[in-house]
Amino acid sequence: MHTPSVASPPRPPEHRAAARFAGVLALCSALLVVLVAVGWYPLMTLDDSIAVTTHRWAVDEDGVTQTFRILTDWVWDPWTMRIVAAVAVVWLVWRHHARWTAVWLVATCALGTLLQQSLKAAVGRERPVWSDPVDSAHYAAYPSGHALTATVVCGLLLWLLHRYGAGRALWRTAVTVAVVSVAGVGLTRVWLGVHWASDVVGGWLLGALLVALAVTVHQRWRP
Repeated sequence: MHTPSVASPPRPPEHRAAARFAGVLALCSALLVVLVAVGWYPLMTLDDSIAVTTHRWAVDEDGVTQTFRILTDWVWDPWTMRIVAAVAVVWLVWRHHARWTAVWLVATCALGTLLQQSLKAAVGRERPVWSDPVDSAHYAAYPSGHALTATVVCGLLLWLLHRYGAGRALWRTAVTVAVVSVAGVGLTRVWLGVHWASDVVGGWLLGALLVALAVTVHQRWRP
């Protein structure tokens, strides 16, 4: 008579999907880092073309530029995103007594900050330079910390809302806000001339990779 295996149960579909998605994102992220680091000519040319065009628009459209500065410096600033994550930590502990998940959220956000700063130092890409700048930023360009942080925080919070059964209205509102925030912060960084387009794409890819890895860890090792 056949005896059923007592090995660990198969991974749930969501677990496998997150792991596969993380693999694809890791490959794309690594490829883009290499292309930026070696200064691949087609990518540099595309970045330069986009930067020149958007900078011309930024100089001509002063009202839009000032609005984008407010959005990028206050609404979608990395510190604003971290404050939102801190509120979520309080919600997890106070409402759901989910201390392990709260620590997981803090650790993932901290890892995102460490990753972006490490890559900035390693790649050392210079930011765009203009004779008539409309904004300024410090440190190296790649990847965009604004884009990475927004992607990590919005992605994790969306997953948590889904996991804790958010209502349809709340879920749709959260998705809309997240998409607008992640896409919008990338647009503002390029428009204001402080990042190349590939810096933003790199931030999005790395942020999404962290979210996918964090979800995989949570699903596999949460007590």
